[in-house]
Amino acid sequence: MRTCSLVPVLFLSLAASFAQRQVTINPATPEGRLLQQVKDESDDAKKVALMDQFLEQYPKHEATGWIYSQMVASCAKLSQFDKAFAAAEKELAQDPTDMETAYSALKAAESKKDPDAVRKWAIQSSELARKVAQAPKGGEEDDDAYKARVDSAKRLDTYTEYAVFNSAVQAAEPAKKVELFKTLEERAPGSTYLPKGYGLYFQALVQSGNLPGAVALAEKLIPKGQANEEMLATTGDYILRQNSDPQKVLDYSSKLIAMVNARAKPDGVSDADWLKYKNHFLGWGDWMTGVTYCVQKKFGDANKVLREALPMLEGNDEYKAGALFNLGIANSQLKNVADAGKFFEQCTTLTSPYKAMCADNLKKIRATYRVVR
Repeated sequence: MRTCSLVPVLFLSLAASFAQRQVTINPATPEGRLLQQVKDESDDAKKVALMDQFLEQYPKHEATGWIYSQMVASCAKLSQFDKAFAAAEKELAQDPTDMETAYSALKAAESKKDPDAVRKWAIQSSELARKVAQAPKGGEEDDDAYKARVDSAKRLDTYTEYAVFNSAVQAAEPAKKVELFKTLEERAPGSTYLPKGYGLYFQALVQSGNLPGAVALAEKLIPKGQANEEMLATTGDYILRQNSDPQKVLDYSSKLIAMVNARAKPDGVSDADWLKYKNHFLGWGDWMTGVTYCVQKKFGDANKVLREALPMLEGNDEYKAGALFNLGIANSQLKNVADAGKFFEQCTTLTSPYKAMCADNLKKIRATYRVVR
């Protein structure tokens, strides 16, 4: 599988593989001499000034397309990104097959670190590349030229996948990450970059407030073995709270616990941090399992699992309170009155949605049995 760190090397020569736009220069004319100056100038600021001069003096000249194509890269180097994008639009309006200019505009968008611009130019470049790749062999095109054209177009299309993926990884706003990952998913569902980004995609959906969307993504990945701990835990928790499929909650909890137990401690992670990580998810998995058992009236199983979960839920008052509440219910049904009262009483010391219910249940137990203090 291709790794992200190798991508810049793999695509380093992409621009060199495109058919270069040619310009005919007649040095005997004023416009020809100006074109020659543009071609010979190595300083980008001076080159852009010369190109602006040419466009102002000769707006209808046949070389304007070549000028626009040159302007994209030079303006990008000067951080004049909007001017680079405008030049690319004008050139592609003249020559819709100019992949070099499309690629230059995409690279400018990446340099600007503008997720909207990357998305726009990646889509435009990809659409252009696919059209070029699918175009039949031209009458004057030999086999080598045809193969080179198709190969260059396919490489550009693949590069657009990387550009969208990389922009999604770098995007600061969760909503932008979601938009970019969704674009990659829709345009290239078989991309090798998608599996590398699913974790970030899922987190961005959650952070942007689209929990149903995050759950839908996770449920596509779980059967393929591509879900991580966060996906399994969040999705199982969501379904549990919806009270829609208890068996699925148990399945996801079981997968979560097995995944955590099978995972080796990563290099560079301290024992304390690794234990905290494991306890977080193991406690979450046991919590979902125990609460589901309680809902299913399997009170003996609920009592066992939730007692095991309690030590791992320290620091998470909401889940600890939920475990204590359900332990109180389970032990009440099992006639372990003293334990039920103890769990309800501990629950009342935590700030959570369960506090009032635990206080009410504790009051009833004390009034009924008069043995719990």
